[in-house]
Amino acid sequence: MSEPEHSPDHALAVETVGLTMRFGAFTALDNASLKFKPGTFHALLGENGAGKSTLVKCMMGFYRPTDGQMMIDGREVDIPDPRAAHALGLGMVYQHFTLVPSLTAAENLVISREDAPTIINWRAEREKLDAFMKTMPFKVPLEQPVNRLAAGEKQKLELLKQLYLGRKFLILDEPTSVLTPAEADELLGMVRGMTQSGALTAVMITHKFREVSAFADDVSVLRRGVHVGSGRVGDYTHADLAAMMIGEKTIQQSAERRGEAGEAILSVSNALAPDRSGLKTIDIESLKVRAGEIVGIAGVSGNGQMELMEILTGQRPLTGGRIEVEGRPYHASRREARNLKVRYLPEEPLRNACAPKMSVAENIAFRTFDIDRAGKPRFWLDKTAMTARGRELVDAFKVKTASIDSEIASLSGGNVQRAVLARELTGEVDLLIISNPCFGLDFSAIAEIRARIVAARNSGTAVLLISEDLDEILELSDRILVMAEGRLVYETTAAAADTNEIGAHMTGHE
Repeated sequence: MSEPEHSPDHALAVETVGLTMRFGAFTALDNASLKFKPGTFHALLGENGAGKSTLVKCMMGFYRPTDGQMMIDGREVDIPDPRAAHALGLGMVYQHFTLVPSLTAAENLVISREDAPTIINWRAEREKLDAFMKTMPFKVPLEQPVNRLAAGEKQKLELLKQLYLGRKFLILDEPTSVLTPAEADELLGMVRGMTQSGALTAVMITHKFREVSAFADDVSVLRRGVHVGSGRVGDYTHADLAAMMIGEKTIQQSAERRGEAGEAILSVSNALAPDRSGLKTIDIESLKVRAGEIVGIAGVSGNGQMELMEILTGQRPLTGGRIEVEGRPYHASRREARNLKVRYLPEEPLRNACAPKMSVAENIAFRTFDIDRAGKPRFWLDKTAMTARGRELVDAFKVKTASIDSEIASLSGGNVQRAVLARELTGEVDLLIISNPCFGLDFSAIAEIRARIVAARNSGTAVLLISEDLDEILELSDRILVMAEGRLVYETTAAAADTNEIGAHMTGHE
C-alpha cells in the first residue's frame, strides 16, 4: 500500500471500492463502489439518510469504514483520519462557514496551514499569497476581516482555502445553501472551470437539480445506503434522478393554487427592534399578509430575517411601531395566538418549537393540553385524549416514529418537521408564520411540506414565509419581498419576479 508524501499537482482520480459502514446492527453504507474521474464535476444525490454524509466521512477519514477500500490515482490508500486525507490532496468545503470572523481573509488562509509559523513574517507571507492569487481564476479581498465579507465572498474564501492548502479533490457539501442565485452560479462556474482545466476534481452534495444540470458532468445516486446508479448528467431527466432517489415512493404534489387574496390578516407598521449585535436596528416600515396568500421574504443570511421571526413570535420586544392581527394589537402571547388562530413553524423546530426529551404525543399536544375539545380550560392532563389525538395526527401527517411515546428528538429532521406541522396546521389557522421550513431536508420531505403550506393558503390561511432558499420563495409565494440590512427593500409579484433583480436587491447592488 502506497501513498504520496505530499499533495499532487494534478486533479485526482478517486474511487471507493465496496465501502461499508455499520453502526451496530444498522448499515449506513452498504458496499458502495463509486468512481470520480479526474478533472470532472460530480454530483452526489440522495435523500436524507441515504448515506451521502457517511460516504464522504469515510472518504475524508472521519470514519473508519467497516469494510472496503479507497483508491487514489489507481493506488490503494489508507485514510485513518482527516489529516491523512489532507496529505493525499483531499479536502472538503462544508455547508456552514469554518472561518474565523474577526481575522482577515489572508490571516484565515495562513493559519489554516499545518506548518504555519508561531511568529508570522507577514511581508513574506503576503508575497507568497499574492503569487498564489495570480494563479487563481477569482479574487477575494485578502485584507478584509471575514465578518465584513458577503456570503458569496465567504464561500469563495472557503474554496480558496482548500486550493491554497493544495487540495486536488474537493467535496462540496451543499455549497450554495446561503448564496443568491447569481452568487451560486458564479461559485459553481468557477469550480467547473477548474475541473475543465484539469486542476481539480469536485464532488458536490446537493438537493438542487438545477445546479446538477447546469454544472455537473457526472451524477451518482445513493438510496438507503446503497449506490443505485451513476452516469453522465445529460443521460438523465430530473424525473429519472428523482425516481432513483426515492425508489417506490410517490412524491407529494403541491396543491393547485386557487382563490383570491382577502383582507389583511397580519399588519406590521413602523416596527423597530435591535438586531442580534445590538448595533443595528430592524426597521419594518410596512408589511401586510392577506388571507389566502403566501408572502415570501427573501434575503441573504444575517440581514434581519431571524430577528423578524423573533419579533413576530414575541421573542424580541419592539422598541417602536406595532403589530396587528385581524386589526387587533398583537404581542404573541399564547392566549392571543390561540384566540386569533396564529401558528408558527420556526427554523430548526427541534430546538425552537419542541421539548426534545418529551414524547411525540406530548409535543403535538402543546397547544391543546389545557383545553378540552370545546375549547374550555382543563386543569388536569387527559393522557388518554393526548395519546388518541397524537396517533390521529401522526397518521394524518405521515410522521415516522417507533412510537408516539418516543422522544421527539429521536425522529429524523423531516419527521420532526411533520410533527410540528401536524400541531400547527390542525384546526382553524388564520395566520401561519414560517421560517426556512425545509432547510436540511431531502426533496421528497420538501415536496410534502410545501404541499401542506400551499393547501393551507388555499383554505384561506395567510402565510408569511421567511426563507434563504430563493427557489423555495419563487415556488411558493404569491408576492415576494426582499430583506436587506434589516429593512424590506423590494417587492414584486411572483408572476413578475426576475431572479437577477431579486438577487441584486438581496446583495445591495440594485
